[in-house]
Amino acid sequence: MDSLHKSSRRAFVRAAGAFAALGASGRLWAAPTKDVVVLTAYPDAVVSRFEAAFEKAWPQYRLRIVWRMPHDALPYLRQAGQGGVDVYWSASPKTYAQLKDEHAFRKLPVSLEGLPGRVGGSVINDPDGFYAASEVAGYGFAVNPAYLHSHKLPPVADWSDLADPVYAGHLAVPDPVEVGFAPVLVDIPLQAYGWDIGWALWSAIAANAAFTGRGGTFVSDEIGGGRRGIGLSIDFFVASAVANGAPIEFIYPRHGGVNPAHIAVTAGSPNPEGGKAFVDFVLSDAGQKILAHPDIRKLPVRPSAYVGLPAGYHDPFAAAARGGYLYDNARGRGRAAPIAAAFGQAFVRPHARLVELWRCLHAADGAAWNTVWPLLTTPPLKEAEADDPAIQCAFFARRDDPAAEALAAGLEKTWASRVDARYAKAASLLGVA
Repeated sequence: MDSLHKSSRRAFVRAAGAFAALGASGRLWAAPTKDVVVLTAYPDAVVSRFEAAFEKAWPQYRLRIVWRMPHDALPYLRQAGQGGVDVYWSASPKTYAQLKDEHAFRKLPVSLEGLPGRVGGSVINDPDGFYAASEVAGYGFAVNPAYLHSHKLPPVADWSDLADPVYAGHLAVPDPVEVGFAPVLVDIPLQAYGWDIGWALWSAIAANAAFTGRGGTFVSDEIGGGRRGIGLSIDFFVASAVANGAPIEFIYPRHGGVNPAHIAVTAGSPNPEGGKAFVDFVLSDAGQKILAHPDIRKLPVRPSAYVGLPAGYHDPFAAAARGGYLYDNARGRGRAAPIAAAFGQAFVRPHARLVELWRCLHAADGAAWNTVWPLLTTPPLKEAEADDPAIQCAFFARRDDPAAEALAAGLEKTWASRVDARYAKAASLLGVA
């Protein structure tokens, strides 16, 4: 579909109303308006509400929306004149960082007073002031209450609950090698509980789970369809499923993480004053409260916007003040790829073997736990490896650089060999063929 189709349709409706007024009175009393061109990946359910409220608050401007997904936004904004775009507004931290490096943004021309710029351990605004977070998405658990009730399963509140063998076969976990948002899910417990305990926790959780592949909605589909009772996801996928009638709820664990969406004014903006006005509005208390509309249900980045919201509406700033949200997203971005690859070698590739070993361990006596448990839970790599810039670079560049691919593939082979040797020893100790 042409990216300007919906915007053009709305412009047609406005024009029809204007001509009707002209026909009734013989004159058209309308102040001239200037376009503010906004490039975004947000759906019409979000954009249309902001559009109506912004144009009411700033009648001298009219929004013109260009829809592009993040992977298409980069080439669009690299065009001559940046495609005539005034504001880029979307959820893709990597794209914003790359465009900033290419000098595609001007310094934000608005006040950020009242906007903390961080949630717990995660910095969500650009430290140099070229873009700011406009909302955040939270990571957690999609739950089907009816499924839990029918299977007599207790409710879950935090990551450690998911390791209980009572949930074996009832969890859905996105494969971090295949699903873009999933590496953060893996890293949240690693940062919250510490490297060794975090990997041990993941070993037990992975043994309880089935892995889902590509597609952010796969987990919501599994849980909403009643095939599993609990799934790890990001809140906006679940909110979308709930809006479409899925019988699921979203649980924010005590130890969570956030993924920010951002907003910026382009360096080549044809209407920088209009761009400033729109950014100002999105970040204002009025704009932020639109995010809490039942059809949108996103998390504002202005703490004052949570005042007066319904009881139970998740407030990440309040949760951070209680000791949650320790996740450092800047650190997580660098090590996401090697962690995802190691997770794949430790838990996804040998998943059937892992499930069987944990099943036998739960049935074994205490002596077996002392010898087998370390074999199933020892991390396949040291934390220093995951934080090593050279290793991070190799996994980031492996698709385009043969040398990087050789290094990354070699590390994966090493991690797989370590895992296989430990699992083989565990099997021998447990008497598993």
